Amino acid sequence: MSQSENLMDQIVALCKRRGFLFQSSEIYGGVNGFWDYGPLGVELKRNVREAWWQDMIGAHDEITCPDGAPSAYSMVGLESSIIMHPQVWKCSGHYDLFHDFMVDCTESKKRYRFDHVRGRWAEAEKKTKGEGDQPATSEKVKVFITSVAPGEEVEQELVDKALKFFGLKAKYKDQIDWQSELIPLEKLDDLSQVVAPDANRVGTLTEPREFNLMFKTTLGALGGAEDAAFLRPETAQGMFVNFKNVVDSSRVKLPFGICQIGKSFRNEITPRNFTFRSREFEQMEIEFFCRPDESANWYQYWRNRRFQWYTDLGIASDKLQLREHHKEELAHYSVGTADIEYAFPFLSPGDYGELEGVAHRGDFDLRSHMEGKLDGDLKVQLDENGQPKHRGSGKDLSYFDDQARERFVPNVIEPSAGADRATLAFLCEAYHVDEQPDEKGKMQTRTVLRFHPRLAPIKAAVFPLIKKEGMPETAAKIYRDLKKAGLTAAYDQQGAIGRRYRRQDEIGTPYCITVDGQTAEDQTVTLRDRDSLEQTRIPLDRVTQEIQDRLRG
Repeated sequence: MSQSENLMDQIVALCKRRGFLFQSSEIYGGVNGFWDYGPLGVELKRNVREAWWQDMIGAHDEITCPDGAPSAYSMVGLESSIIMHPQVWKCSGHYDLFHDFMVDCTESKKRYRFDHVRGRWAEAEKKTKGEGDQPATSEKVKVFITSVAPGEEVEQELVDKALKFFGLKAKYKDQIDWQSELIPLEKLDDLSQVVAPDANRVGTLTEPREFNLMFKTTLGALGGAEDAAFLRPETAQGMFVNFKNVVDSSRVKLPFGICQIGKSFRNEITPRNFTFRSREFEQMEIEFFCRPDESANWYQYWRNRRFQWYTDLGIASDKLQLREHHKEELAHYSVGTADIEYAFPFLSPGDYGELEGVAHRGDFDLRSHMEGKLDGDLKVQLDENGQPKHRGSGKDLSYFDDQARERFVPNVIEPSAGADRATLAFLCEAYHVDEQPDEKGKMQTRTVLRFHPRLAPIKAAVFPLIKKEGMPETAAKIYRDLKKAGLTAAYDQQGAIGRRYRRQDEIGTPYCITVDGQTAEDQTVTLRDRDSLEQTRIPLDRVTQEIQDRLRG
């Protein structure tokens, strides 16, 4: 097992042990691609959402131009429904185009996402048992050995599968001639010589075919074809179809952003890597509307601002990258797209996984919902009768600039972040194991989650040193004062003080407050910092204010 995979296993184990994340319906064997957030996990994810909302909308100053922004702008919120009119998904393109390619194995009866299968060409002598009186034979065989294993684990799995296929013992692995580097299965033109990830013979994979990722449901009691609907695969369309409502009701002027946090659903073929790829997930999205001639500058602004948000909340800049998409990666309507990516521990060294995409979508979305589904030339798609393939709403979603006295369809810049992926990234970044002396000076291993204080599930823990001499009563009052101030706090009077500190370190609590014998003498308590381990005495009547000041600082 590689160091990175071992690290990820430790993080997953901590998440279950300490109540951050559980497999959905675990007592019934679980449901792949769905996760439940436990008592600490729900606080952490809520803090991630609130940090995003506060930084993007709540604290936004629409009067003053922010640093790096082309001009001042407005930000407003929206909460659209999960189920929308089916025509929304037809005009947006999801109904026809929102799919992945999958392949099935006729031997193992398993299904794989085509772009997740990787492999290498291998050649070796393969022995074949003779039938009846016929002697065994052997011949050189060249096959494509595949795997869906993540990260560095894939190479070892390919070796193991090749040994099994060629009927060789591990000590003869050098007899296998590997004739290519690791390549994706989708690069092959012919699948007839492929050994599927869970198969023992070649040629068991079907040809790739489309698999629509939207979850289908039914509205009403009749359940006919006309009652079909879909759980939304993204939150963005709710903001596009409400563009005119927001403009008319809020009196916002371009440029402005509509922001939304909400659940989305995608029927992923192979959900994997903990919460990174799930079937139910939460998005934090902005649709920023601006003049076409200013859109390039706004695209650069939002790329930089969203990257900075992650570093401000504690992710090391060398673990992040801002990757601009190549032309062949871009959607047909996209002017430009950049992904903010993080070096997750479950990936191979040097690989990154997407945290957030920032896309310059042009005027594609508003025009599609006005006119109907657009083609690659951004013209309305027509059916065989020359009629619009999927009709738009027919509503005017253009914008009238009353100062310039002109009407136009705004361009859109879309920063789209995953709340679950961001939470996972903050968890991975916070996880550390170090050695610290205990109360007797003996070095002990300490597991600590170094969350940014804004994200920490518990902001402060309060301990009475012993269960007598009035210490529990004083500690309980501090605990209640912290709660009244709106701070998440913990109270713990069980075990040695060193063990209590370690318990709070493991869940990421930034500050611990200890009531001891000196408290009754001078009305002070000990405040311990999680990261520096510095302990200072502070006045009893300033504990809440001190914690609030440190959290703001």
